[in-house]
Amino acid sequence: MNKFQLTADDPPLRAVRAFEAFARHGSVAAAARELEITASAVSHQLQLLESFVQTPLTVRRGRALVLTDEGRDYYRSISAAFSVLRSATGFVRERSSRRQITISLIPLFGMGWFIPRLHDFLAANEDVDVTVLYANHRNYRSDAADLSIRFGTGDWIGYTSTPLMSGAVVPVCTPRFLQRYGPLRKPADLAGVPLVHDEDRSTWANWLQSVGVRHLPRTEGPLFEDGQLALSATLADLGAALMRAPLVSRELASGSLRKLFDHELDDGRHYYLCWRADAEMPDGAQRLAQWLLESTKTR
Repeated sequence: MNKFQLTADDPPLRAVRAFEAFARHGSVAAAARELEITASAVSHQLQLLESFVQTPLTVRRGRALVLTDEGRDYYRSISAAFSVLRSATGFVRERSSRRQITISLIPLFGMGWFIPRLHDFLAANEDVDVTVLYANHRNYRSDAADLSIRFGTGDWIGYTSTPLMSGAVVPVCTPRFLQRYGPLRKPADLAGVPLVHDEDRSTWANWLQSVGVRHLPRTEGPLFEDGQLALSATLADLGAALMRAPLVSRELASGSLRKLFDHELDDGRHYYLCWRADAEMPDGAQRLAQWLLESTKTR
């Protein structure tokens, strides 16, 4: 037997539905309008259900059809089930009507820029649900995300990319660090202070060379895998760090970080908005992409 086939103990569902509509409305005609069938079809389904339960559920009084005591008891029993059914169905329909999109990104970009501003997008796009994933910043393996924010030169096989934000870095530190090791009036003064490194120790050497420091300091110090870890280390006074100003704007605005010098180092790597070249971008993802591009231009 097919596993979805009704057994002899299962009630005829069309008949039960017709009975529930009749009992709720108190009228065969009203039940027929709701179910979009004829009144005679409703009456036939009521008779079919009574035959199945072998008990009269309705009785005619004058020209009206009313419930018997057994019919009222039966309606009370099934009405809760229909309420649950309607609620569950409505929930599924609501979820299916919402646009589900995913975006993968680097932790520092997510915590420093994306998440603090995400409420603006969600407030203007209430029918969109966003799932945020970590991007693998080492090799950006193909993933199922509709969009991804990546850092590099913009060339990833299988992806279309567009520039989103500059990757240029500036030196920053905390006020406590500056009080301890300052004053730092010129770039060469950084030669004698602890330095925090983000992914590569050569970045500090390149920045110092770019501002004309001939005698490079030892560029030792703790090395962290990504910018979010490096930011945490900087806030913990482990050293001065090279940070991308837009991603630490809150810390700079609050004074928990201070920019030491205005000179930026641009090594050609930037943040890009990416999406798969072989897949059509869903509507919700298109809206998020447009918001990202507009927001990064105006901030």
